[in-house]
Amino acid sequence: MSDHALLLVNLGSPASTSVADVRRYLNQFLMDPYVIDLPWPLRRLLVGLILWRRPAASAHAYQSIWWDEGSPLVVLSQRLTDAVRPLWPHGPTELAMRYGEPSIAGTLQRLAEQGVRRVTLAPLYPQHADSTTTTVIEEARRAIAQHSLPLRLQVLAPFYDQPEYLDALVASAEPYLQQPFDHLLLSFHGLPERHLHKADPSGKHCLRSADCCQQAPAEVLQRCYRAQCLRSAAAFAERAGLTDGQWSVGFQSRLGRAKWIEPYTEERLDELAAAGVKRLLVMCPAFVADCIETLEEIGDRGREQFIAAGGEELVLVPCLNTHPRWVEALASLCQKVPQALT
Repeated sequence: MSDHALLLVNLGSPASTSVADVRRYLNQFLMDPYVIDLPWPLRRLLVGLILWRRPAASAHAYQSIWWDEGSPLVVLSQRLTDAVRPLWPHGPTELAMRYGEPSIAGTLQRLAEQGVRRVTLAPLYPQHADSTTTTVIEEARRAIAQHSLPLRLQVLAPFYDQPEYLDALVASAEPYLQQPFDHLLLSFHGLPERHLHKADPSGKHCLRSADCCQQAPAEVLQRCYRAQCLRSAAAFAERAGLTDGQWSVGFQSRLGRAKWIEPYTEERLDELAAAGVKRLLVMCPAFVADCIETLEEIGDRGREQFIAAGGEELVLVPCLNTHPRWVEALASLCQKVPQALT
């Protein structure tokens, strides 16, 4: 067996739908300083307040979308890993989760024990954000340093504009786009605006209106989540042959009172229904595997909201999951990761 492993990493999930497991998961997730970027005492206080009530509501939401095999996110990510494995000839292909199990640290330790010496780390996030890609990379580095693992790391960069990813998106959506629809909403996961400001190397780009992201210079685009989302959306629409007015963008999953990236998906659902949209398609291109944010937040609550606002049908287009074009695309992208070590 070769000594070069491929490690796919997704966000993670509670171990079960019990309130205790959901609370444990949320605590690990929300206490990550890349997720809630407050000083530790304030973060601990805020998370403590969130954990007072939220776990019960979140457990109910997880119960509504949980599969017999377990968490949809984990099951689908494992299926993707199994599908990519035959396309990675250099060594083992494994899956880890940033929060929950299988952990990044435990998986890296097992790979090192198997004789692996190089790891291509593939965060399964098309667009860059510190709360997704950066925290995965830093957790891998922390585990390697803490356990003195003899591993060299190379990282798959965000692939929001890569032809392989975009073509897979179009192929996965094609059956839905061929059916009659009034509008397509591309709903990306949201971020607090302060995360954009902190990541902005120019110190001024993201202090202006959201329109600035349409023409973000290269140095800003490299780290601006909103700009990358808009590039993904526009490139997808062009490849899919959509015209102006057929599609729009929203940002979902707000938490707390901070100002988040706009426009908000929940507001777009009401606006589209009010504008006469009856059959709405919704895609979630920031996610490569269906999860609570797609299945429950959009597929259940979003559908109810849209219909209550006057729409007739909301169709959730599945994420890439294990679509054959995505499996091939991911394997190809990982094969092309530069050999420079991090």
